[in-house]
Amino acid sequence: MSGYSTVGFFCGIALMFSACVNQPERKHVNPKEDLNILMVLDSQIHGKGDLSLKYFYELYKITGKKNYLISALNYSFDEKRFDLMAELSKDGIEKFEKDEIYFKKQLIVSYVGLKEFDKAIKEAKKLVEVYPTPANYEIVANTYYTKKDYQNALSYYESAYTLRQNESTLIKLAVILYTYLDKKDVALAHLETYVEQFGCGKEVCNRLLLIYQEQGNIDGMISILSKKYDKIKDNENLKQTATVIEGLIVSLLEKKDIKLAIEFLEKHKTDNTKLFTLYYQDGQLEKALKFTQSLYNKTKDTDLLGRIAMLEFELSNNKREVLKSVLNNFEKTLKGGSNNPGYQNYYGYLLIEYDIDIKKGLSLVKEALKSAPNNIAYLDSLAWGYYKLGLCKDAYEVILKVIKVTGLKDDEIKTHWEKIKNCKGNR
Repeated sequence: MSGYSTVGFFCGIALMFSACVNQPERKHVNPKEDLNILMVLDSQIHGKGDLSLKYFYELYKITGKKNYLISALNYSFDEKRFDLMAELSKDGIEKFEKDEIYFKKQLIVSYVGLKEFDKAIKEAKKLVEVYPTPANYEIVANTYYTKKDYQNALSYYESAYTLRQNESTLIKLAVILYTYLDKKDVALAHLETYVEQFGCGKEVCNRLLLIYQEQGNIDGMISILSKKYDKIKDNENLKQTATVIEGLIVSLLEKKDIKLAIEFLEKHKTDNTKLFTLYYQDGQLEKALKFTQSLYNKTKDTDLLGRIAMLEFELSNNKREVLKSVLNNFEKTLKGGSNNPGYQNYYGYLLIEYDIDIKKGLSLVKEALKSAPNNIAYLDSLAWGYYKLGLCKDAYEVILKVIKVTGLKDDEIKTHWEKIKNCKGNR
């Protein structure tokens, strides 16, 4: 589940400590202070954190200034010198009363770093008793979490969440419930309630999406993706993300009911190619034809004429009556620059089947096979073209490849096979 870890805990706490602390102006600088400032600068330029820690520590000891102490604390954390961090934190608590909370939090971090969890928890609880804020409850919870005491961590996360319905707190709470305490339904209820009350927060919805995916809950996935989609669909900067989400929604809707996927695309009018494909898959050929004709009238994209030709032919009860129009549309499509192998094969097969121009038809089918050499439909067209030209042996060799894959279940292939196998000179 979450990547929340000891390091994550430290980083979370460290961010709490990043508030600016007023630094005193340097009115009088003694030589030792001046030298150490220069040494700090040099160590920072060369990326030597251990030396920066050393010089800030010396600066604090020389001057007793709070800003040097804070810098030394930061570097002690970076260098994992938690023993020194604890020492400096205690010094800060004693000497800088106004910043007591800050230094107490640093002390808690240092104890966690030293794996002295009981001490860390004791200090964190003291902090909550005096300052019962959501952030301080989280400090206790984080410490219990790092100790792997998930039940107590849950208790304090719940207290923090009760005081402030924070998305990141909820995620931590849900992770414990779902992953460590095996209370999946409770975790799910918390997340779903948040979405109902506050909308589809990024972290919460992503977490829900992962859970629904794990559970195979298609309705849940569709619900969350739809919320995310509605939130960003009109944002030009997130157009690519919206397109990806839309594709996921359509794929899930297809699994549930192809008609729901069609309704979604009809509503949003964003993926015309996919909508056409769904119409075709669902057997809504008349709707697919009208939709494609409408698109062509708007765009004048000649590639669409290939779709129109195929649909007109399939829908017609009198094939010869529409043949001229169909062939004309295919011709316009190919002259318009389309190299769609499906159109090439369909057009070629019609020229062969109706004895209009068998050689041209065969040439078109061969062109289609360059793109898809193992396509059974294209191979069947090729065999039929050879047969029509009297090239019986060639036709037989090709049709054998077809029936080895498909058998004789398809009526058209069966008819072609019967005629080609009896063709004179095929062996």
